[in-house]
Amino acid sequence: MCRTAANHPFSRKIFDFKLPMNHDITFLTLFLLGFFGGTHCIGMCGGLSSAFALQLPPHINRFWLILLLNTGRVSSYTAIGLILGLIGQVGVSLDQTRVLQNILYTAANLLLLFLGLYLSGISSLAAKIEKIGKPIWRNLNPILNRLLPIKSIPACLAVGILWGWLPCGLVYSASLYALGSGSAATGGLYMLAFALGTLPNLLAIGIFSLQLKKIMQNRYIRLCTGLSVSLWALWKLAVLWL
Repeated sequence: MCRTAANHPFSRKIFDFKLPMNHDITFLTLFLLGFFGGTHCIGMCGGLSSAFALQLPPHINRFWLILLLNTGRVSSYTAIGLILGLIGQVGVSLDQTRVLQNILYTAANLLLLFLGLYLSGISSLAAKIEKIGKPIWRNLNPILNRLLPIKSIPACLAVGILWGWLPCGLVYSASLYALGSGSAATGGLYMLAFALGTLPNLLAIGIFSLQLKKIMQNRYIRLCTGLSVSLWALWKLAVLWL
């Protein structure tokens, strides 16, 4: 008797939940990564968020449109996690050892370390790494420009979805966790947790753009936040390898 696609071993595993080798890498970890990376989000995406907010149609409630913009962005991050988790699952199925996952988690935390140094103004290496995603953004940017200024609810959601593909070091770091998860479902949930962590800052910048941007651009706040992110990355590396 033929086996159906649902009974195929690989099909059954696509949405299996797998935890990484060091079990303390949790959804809370990625949520906090998104949240404490707030100064980077405001620096990288704050200008876009403010610009989008200023272009929103006046006849529709501003708060709900900003929420819709961010819903689109969150859905893109989740889709990225699903895709990378599925790719990682293929890699794990080919190599049953934990070596690949350890390499990916190490790369993710090294990137996070350099990103923290960038946020604090100590090193600009992370800014160069962010340029990796520019070819994708170059192709998507003309589509975004055609949707601006935002004139409808569907256009607002579409702009948010495109926004999710903006090159960003924080997204790259979270994406490496998703890739190393070895599961499409877990990868998607990892990126969802990260996206929800970024939500408070980007909702706030859309609503209180000038006031919040001034606070988050303060040199000492950026220094403390950046060093906190770098120390977090060092701690995760220590847990993984020591």
